[in-house]
Amino acid sequence: MRGHRPQDAFSPAVEKVLGKANVIVIQDALGGQPIQRWWKSWKSPKGEKPANRGDLYDRLMGKVNPAIKGKTLETVTFIWMQGESDAKQLWGSVYANSLKGLYEQLSDDLNRKDINFVIGRLSDFDMVNKRYPHWTMVREAQVKVADSDPRFVWVNTNDLNDDKNRRGKEIKDDLHYSAEGYKILGKRFAESALKLILK
Repeated sequence: MRGHRPQDAFSPAVEKVLGKANVIVIQDALGGQPIQRWWKSWKSPKGEKPANRGDLYDRLMGKVNPAIKGKTLETVTFIWMQGESDAKQLWGSVYANSLKGLYEQLSDDLNRKDINFVIGRLSDFDMVNKRYPHWTMVREAQVKVADSDPRFVWVNTNDLNDDKNRRGKEIKDDLHYSAEGYKILGKRFAESALKLILK
């Protein structure tokens, strides 16, 4: 999610529909991180509990809480683009549970039962699970979670990792997205969020 810049496509699209004064967009991202750094109750498939669980979630909430203080929020939409690290470290079997746990953690902290959840599904980078052995497992977990609740939706990213990257290099089925791919991703996140918000 670090490569996604909300101001390029996401924020303008949402603000156009809802009005700039009615939208708060908060982004927090650090590349190559496993979901354990957001979900505080994460356990490995073997039951191990690492020390740094939830530290990035606390960093995110350190931005969220001051931004929403004293405001009445009509809706909250959580947008998630992550999973590569879990696929690489063979943690796909606990990913769906972790994603649901993270959503519930956020719901509890914001004291809401109506948060929308937009999940960016991993791309088609390693569909044979060669470099990232749980790649397709994490993809399937993301879709499974998205299909489990009417407030959830997943976004396709398969076509966003071809073309030129931000350094002008030609890429094909890359781990990261093209320069244009990041903008399209922002538009897709916005469209998905607005569908859920305006339901």
